[in-house]
Amino acid sequence: QVQLEESGGGLVQPGGSLRLSCAATGNIFSINDMGWYHQAPGTGRELVATIDRHGNINSADSVKGRFTISRDNAKNTVYLQMNSLKPEDTAVYYCYALITTMSLDLLREMDYWGQGTQVTVSS
Repeated sequence: QVQLEESGGGLVQPGGSLRLSCAATGNIFSINDMGWYHQAPGTGRELVATIDRHGNINSADSVKGRFTISRDNAKNTVYLQMNSLKPEDTAVYYCYALITTMSLDLLREMDYWGQGTQVTVSS
């Protein structure tokens, strides 16, 4: 079984910072993409940023220059450093990973999601 364990959400004032972490554990053969999506009330889940195993990054225009995604391949962990937070960043943030597992000599690639961590930006 594969699990994504998130940490680091919370309440912060506008202009503040938070750092999210997400560690993938379990029967992992390899991890391609890792990243973060968010979902505000009444909206769909949207891309924040992803990073592949080579360090190539894809991010939403709304977070460029404020959020930094990074990854520790040895620890199967992805981080999201969020600076200059705005009230409109308030959402549940979900960790995402595209993971290959091996079972009975068969490789299988699947999307995995964390359970989500709340980020609230408010004064």
